[in-house]
Amino acid sequence: MRKEKDSMGSIQVPDDAYYGAQTQRAVENFPISGITISKSMIRALGIIKRSAAMVNHKLGILDEERKNAIVQAADEIIDGKFDDQFPVDIYQTGSGTSSNMNCNEILSNRASESMGGTIGSKDPIHPNDHVNLGQSSNDVIPTAIHIAANTMLEKELIPALQELANELDKKALAFASVMKIGRTHLQDATPITLGQEFSGYTQMVKNGVKRIQNAQDLLSELAQGGTAVGTGINTKEQFGSLMAKEISSYTGMSFRESANHFEAQGAQDAAVETSGMLKTIAVSLSKIANDIRWLGSGPRAGLGELILPAVQPGSSIMPGKTNPVICEAMIQVCAQVIGNDTAITIGGQGGIFELNLMLPLIAYNLMNSIEILTHGTQVFTDKLITELKANKEICAGYIEGSLAMCTSLAPIIGYDRAADVAHKAYKSGKTVREIAIEENVLDKKELEKILDPESMTKPSK
Repeated sequence: MRKEKDSMGSIQVPDDAYYGAQTQRAVENFPISGITISKSMIRALGIIKRSAAMVNHKLGILDEERKNAIVQAADEIIDGKFDDQFPVDIYQTGSGTSSNMNCNEILSNRASESMGGTIGSKDPIHPNDHVNLGQSSNDVIPTAIHIAANTMLEKELIPALQELANELDKKALAFASVMKIGRTHLQDATPITLGQEFSGYTQMVKNGVKRIQNAQDLLSELAQGGTAVGTGINTKEQFGSLMAKEISSYTGMSFRESANHFEAQGAQDAAVETSGMLKTIAVSLSKIANDIRWLGSGPRAGLGELILPAVQPGSSIMPGKTNPVICEAMIQVCAQVIGNDTAITIGGQGGIFELNLMLPLIAYNLMNSIEILTHGTQVFTDKLITELKANKEICAGYIEGSLAMCTSLAPIIGYDRAADVAHKAYKSGKTVREIAIEENVLDKKELEKILDPESMTKPSK
């Protein structure tokens, strides 16, 4: 162990740690969950510190040698070299100061080391005076949330959803001629095609992508430049705009300085909105997964209209059983995202005056939602949707036996008489077609035309 000092005095820090005294205090203060900040947030912090060094050098307040050392160390953080040096629990100070200082200390020690200094000495690079120059945890953490979330959405979740939409669309085309019974209230309804059913799923996913893209606009605004309370104290006037440009250049994404720093730091509305969009997507995916699970139920005593790929044995006691495990995993992911949204919503209410005091909670749950939705969607697409097959025979049999076939008779023979045909078919166990023929409801040729399932899948001309 080595002894380090901060403004509160001395504390023992592990010899192999690149973090310092303030991080160690946070480790000892918050042994709560064992969950640390996400890799996406670590990367975002690295990008911020790298960009700040570049901007401060441009502004003439950080010399080139220190700038280069901080940039080099930040690049190592971005590359994941120091992921294990971020031990602070997510349940910590509400501003995320402990995580910000965790990053500052790593960069200070690593940059100082590269310049011939000693780890823990804060010389020649100080965690506050040089690494954190022009910044506050109160603008760094909100900025990191926006960078991390926007990057994950753009590079991970949107592509995953687009691939799912593409595969669902392929199934919609492949199933376009597969006639099946529609269902409302879990009861038989009029015929549709399996392709029509899947086209609805495709549109739900496409709408989800649009929702994310809409949320990205405000996520592109960065709090950086507001420092402690939004006034920009202890930084240069141009710092915020230059930071946005530098971060945009580095990431290849479009970021801009927040329109109002007091909003950017006092509230987390963009994160709350984004979470709401993710919740909506989760609700959509849960509906799709549940539908497919039900349509594939059986194989002999369920609906059985879809044949789901068997990916693993389904029972420890029932030989030969397979379960819709991919659907079930997706549904659980969706439930967690919905739960995360509740936490984020409450976190958004933690904006008191000039600071939101639940930034680490918001950050963790938002990144977790994006991550599990991304991976869940990828698994759902690759291991289920691409391998789905239609059971055409079962689909056709359900249509012929459905009492809802009477719906197409109603405009011709009237609602009441059509209902009578349905009741007789139900009581006798016969089909609507058989009862209609027996009772000479219509000419047989006309009856065949009216009871053609395909004609029921679109409006009449």
